[in-house]
Amino acid sequence: MENLKLPIALVMAMAAQLAAGVWWVSQQAATISSLEETVSQLGSRMAIEDNVNLRRDVQDNAIEIEYASEELEELWDELSAMTAAINEINKIKQRVAIIENDIKYIGRDHNTMFDMKGK
Repeated sequence: MENLKLPIALVMAMAAQLAAGVWWVSQQAATISSLEETVSQLGSRMAIEDNVNLRRDVQDNAIEIEYASEELEELWDELSAMTAAINEINKIKQRVAIIENDIKYIGRDHNTMFDMKGK
């Protein structure tokens, strides 16, 4: 090994490969560093957007709940009015039934009176 002679071209080629390898690794490190920064910026941006979206959704839901509660209140009012109308109709039906019975009995009384007078 004492008389080991290496060609200069081989040594230069190995040095060039070593330099290219170091340059490639440093480029990869820079790319990874840039990507990490981009990911952290995107992460914070997404967190802000999520917060804004959440606030908007909460406001939208509050408006929808208020609208639904107003509609529900209107439905209860309509139901109450309909119940009152049905009660009035039932009272009228009861009065008509009483009048019909009275007319039926009055008619019977008159028919029997006319039958008695005729005999």
